[in-house]
Amino acid sequence: MHIDCHTCVGRGLACDDCVINVLLSRPAEGVDLDDAEQTAFASLADAGLVPPLRLVPIVRIPPGSGQTSRGIA
Repeated sequence: MHIDCHTCVGRGLACDDCVINVLLSRPAEGVDLDDAEQTAFASLADAGLVPPLRLVPIVRIPPGSGQTSRGIA
């Protein structure tokens, strides 16, 4: 999973309560997490030791579709 804070809909609003910010201080170049790292982050969050991942990526809608860009959950 690639995480790029610059493409997150929650950027600025949810950063203080996101595991990426807490553990990695919002890396400018983004970060790639493999399955084991994702599992480890989820386990730490489930135990209440760190906040969960709050990433909400922007979804790009094709021009002319009548819809606007939005985040997905």
